[in-house]
Amino acid sequence: MTSTGSPADRLAAVRDRLSSRTSRRRFLRVAGTTGYGLGLASLLGVDEFLAADEGEVPVVTALVREDRSDPSSLTPRTRAVPADWYARVSKAFALHEQVAARSITGLLGSAVRPGSYDRGTATLAVEVRPEDADQVGEALEMLLAGEEVTIESVRRHPPEDASGEPRLAGALGGGPVPGGVRCRTGDRVATLGPALYRDGSAYFTTAEHAYGEGATVGDPLSLPRRDAGTVEIGRVRHVHPAVDVVAVSPTGGFEPESAIDGATPSRVIGQLTRFGLADLAARGEPLEKVGAQTGHTTGEILGIDAVTCVTGDCRRGQLQWGTETDLTDGDSGSAAYYPTEEGLLIAGFNNARTWWPGQNHLWGVAAYHLTETHGYHF
Repeated sequence: MTSTGSPADRLAAVRDRLSSRTSRRRFLRVAGTTGYGLGLASLLGVDEFLAADEGEVPVVTALVREDRSDPSSLTPRTRAVPADWYARVSKAFALHEQVAARSITGLLGSAVRPGSYDRGTATLAVEVRPEDADQVGEALEMLLAGEEVTIESVRRHPPEDASGEPRLAGALGGGPVPGGVRCRTGDRVATLGPALYRDGSAYFTTAEHAYGEGATVGDPLSLPRRDAGTVEIGRVRHVHPAVDVVAVSPTGGFEPESAIDGATPSRVIGQLTRFGLADLAARGEPLEKVGAQTGHTTGEILGIDAVTCVTGDCRRGQLQWGTETDLTDGDSGSAAYYPTEEGLLIAGFNNARTWWPGQNHLWGVAAYHLTETHGYHF
């Protein structure tokens, strides 16, 4: 039977059908069939679901280290959000997945834009060239059966470069190296990200496109230092062009540090989930970054789960935030983050900026997408 009534009414009905003796398997089946499995099934249990107030639903907003010294001790952090808002954002993510799975001629990009909690809305926005707007609109109408979509016409233009003195690391002779400082990839420069982890190994990381024609395993990553010359700190171990990320194994006694130089606080304690980003957007909370060229900037979240096709190949799992003046050559590879009293939660990488009127943001792969597709975490 199809569920009827508001999301809040359906949530109350789910609670009425649950008891303190409900098994986890039974709970997940019931929750899934009533539209509340997304964002809950893998990480939440019955007690957390029942603990939310009427008209609310718990979502996982971040993965945070239970033991600050152990990067593998990630545990879910939850927050109760309005059920109506959750249902609409979930639907927007599902609709966007349908769009992302199709190759629609003329579509330059798309993203989910969660509305505020009091409005309880979410928008699916797409970017097209003016001459393709009608064609893309017709394709979307057929695909989404009349669901609300915002179509934005864009034209390309060259970006303006921001000026500033580069952020260089101190005269390190070895040991831990934080992110947020300049690194060198052959004859190019980028920004070093905070430590990236997978399967118990810690890696240096930066943008793959910083290697020009493409990184290859064994390519060096170097660190320019203040008044101390440039030193090699690692060699490329894994190359991921689809997400524009390289993982670099440390060498020469240097170690990647879970920290961002110039951020306050500076210590990284985990990462944001898809719904964690949506929650911040709904509450109007900004993200921040420290780039080696433009330094520290802040900006609002503009698009989640985005797809960007303006560079040719479409990149999925992108995060849009800030403005194009927040990034310039040399900032690629920097991390977007949300500061808390405990430490930094990583939102994703900053790998590019817009260069077309009608759009004005940074974009790069979100941390949750990097985890889902390649198993890395911060």
